[in-house]
Amino acid sequence: MRDPKVWRTEVLAGLVVALALIPEAISFSIIAGVDPAVGLFASFTMAVVISVVGGRRAMISAATGAVALVIAPLNHEHGLAYLIAAVILAGVFQIVLGALGVARLMRFIPRSVMVGFVNALAILIFMAQVPEIRDVPWAVYPLVLGGLALMVLFPRITTVVPAPLVSIVVLTLITLGAGIAVPTVGDKGALPSSLPVPGLPDVPFTLDTLAIIAPYAFAMALVGLMESLMTAKLVDDITDTHSDKTRESVGQGVANIVTGFFGGMGGCAMIGQTMINVKVSGARTRLSTFLAGAFLMVLCIAFGPLVSDIPMAALVAVMVMVSFATFDWHSVAPRTLRRMPLGEITVMVTTVVCVVATDNLAIGVVVGSVTAMVIFAKRVAHVAEVTAVTDPDGTTVVYQVTGELFFASSNDLVGRFDYAGDPPHVVIDLSAAHVWDASSVAALDAIGTKYAQRGKTVEITGLNTHSAHLHGRLTGELSASH
Repeated sequence: MRDPKVWRTEVLAGLVVALALIPEAISFSIIAGVDPAVGLFASFTMAVVISVVGGRRAMISAATGAVALVIAPLNHEHGLAYLIAAVILAGVFQIVLGALGVARLMRFIPRSVMVGFVNALAILIFMAQVPEIRDVPWAVYPLVLGGLALMVLFPRITTVVPAPLVSIVVLTLITLGAGIAVPTVGDKGALPSSLPVPGLPDVPFTLDTLAIIAPYAFAMALVGLMESLMTAKLVDDITDTHSDKTRESVGQGVANIVTGFFGGMGGCAMIGQTMINVKVSGARTRLSTFLAGAFLMVLCIAFGPLVSDIPMAALVAVMVMVSFATFDWHSVAPRTLRRMPLGEITVMVTTVVCVVATDNLAIGVVVGSVTAMVIFAKRVAHVAEVTAVTDPDGTTVVYQVTGELFFASSNDLVGRFDYAGDPPHVVIDLSAAHVWDASSVAALDAIGTKYAQRGKTVEITGLNTHSAHLHGRLTGELSASH
């Protein structure tokens, strides 16, 4: 951090992110049905707190659409005080889930789901800009195109100043200087004029209140953690560094608790703003995250009138650029699609469709992961093979079982034996197999029962340590008659 170049990069990145956060926070406040200040305060406290307690450097946390969608019904039905109480409880849930090791579940999310998540997110970021260019003065369109051109061309001249910041400044000067009437940040809502003050939510501290807020708080905790951990993994890949996912989970909880006490609507990691910070601006440290929150409040309180004059076209151009930078174009290239297994493509497309259809990243990730597991189970189920060799004397047959035995493959196992035609002694050799679950033990018991009914004996050999332990513990215990 002693390098002046690093300082400059981090400071300018924080400024660009702060500018991009303002209209987003106001938009999410509208979704949640709260005053714009509630979303802006949340973005300020989330970014500042997570910069200290979070597990992923340079990641931006603030008020998000996913969280706003979850808690909007609570606000509409019971009011802001209950919403804030739910935010604090969600933070407690996140700390508990983090301590219990929920972050370790990330390893069960396949790469195809991650790619689908990223591509869906890029589509959502782009789609979120469409309302800003619909039913607007014609001048908006050349301004957006000009902003995009600046961001593409300016880095060829210099990368000292982030291109998005240059684009925002230039377009603002053009609209103010030429007196062009276009939608501005100020049209989204009034900016706060003072810092948030800590306090407790004005709700009765009773079990009835807990029953009302708990379902929303738990849903918010899960959605927030999933989006934050997915974003952290994405930043890990982009920066080729490792982050502490458990610390990030607990940190999200701490940030939400602090945000609740300061009257904010809560939030989680923001993938769009994180992409601006990490991929577009090149930030790599906690300083950019802290400054994004700090600059947000400074811009609102000290430079409110000036920030209100920023044309929305400038911020639309930035977010469109972010969506293009976020999308994994390699994943949809014809050459990649030709080589990729059909199951992987199916999982990626399923994730994208679910996220875009529901506007909820968490639902897409869950559905995509379940689809991947079903496809994997189906693929592995066909790997289990059974071959029979009868001894020359005709008194014994040895069945060699090869592959993974679990619920999907063991169901077919029972039908692979010749119960009527086999000799009196049957050996099932499992030295090239692995028994994974109770379904497989039950299948082996069923095979033994079918032979016993015909007066034949079955001997199971070759079990490895894990398989032998599981089989020894469960065999004979799984039948309904036991």
